[in-house]
Amino acid sequence: MAAGSATSLVHATCVAFEDDGVLILGPSGSGKSDLALRLIDESGSGGGLEPMPCMLVSDDQVVLHRAGDVLVATAPEALRGLIEVRGLGIMPVQQIRDRAVVRLAINFSPHGAVERMPDPALPEIEIAGALVPGLSLSPWEASAPAKVRMAIRSLRRNPSSAT
Repeated sequence: MAAGSATSLVHATCVAFEDDGVLILGPSGSGKSDLALRLIDESGSGGGLEPMPCMLVSDDQVVLHRAGDVLVATAPEALRGLIEVRGLGIMPVQQIRDRAVVRLAINFSPHGAVERMPDPALPEIEIAGALVPGLSLSPWEASAPAKVRMAIRSLRRNPSSAT
């Protein structure tokens, strides 16, 4: 990973499970905000016994601060606490977190393009000069929020599974 410190603004959405941030990447209209809203609104367990509540860090634009090997996500001040809800517009949410360490990056793929039985180690992708475990999923599947929670739970159990 790259050393040093840098700040960048990326077109993405970020949610957090406690301090574990999930950066949701994709073009405009691909479902980033919709997946984030489902993650925030549902209190799934990710295959565990305890619910894994989710909070919004930032929608549409995310400020990433890289310090050595760590990416910290925050919201631009003008977007703090706001999410785009298709059909309703820009809406406030109460479940917000000021910052999160990016532990997982989500890339969207069409349903048929998601590998059925991938290597259990998540591949790393480069974001803002840092390497982050990446997960490819179809955002419109009903199971997408559960898959995100399962990936975070897996990374928490075995942080080295990303490499």
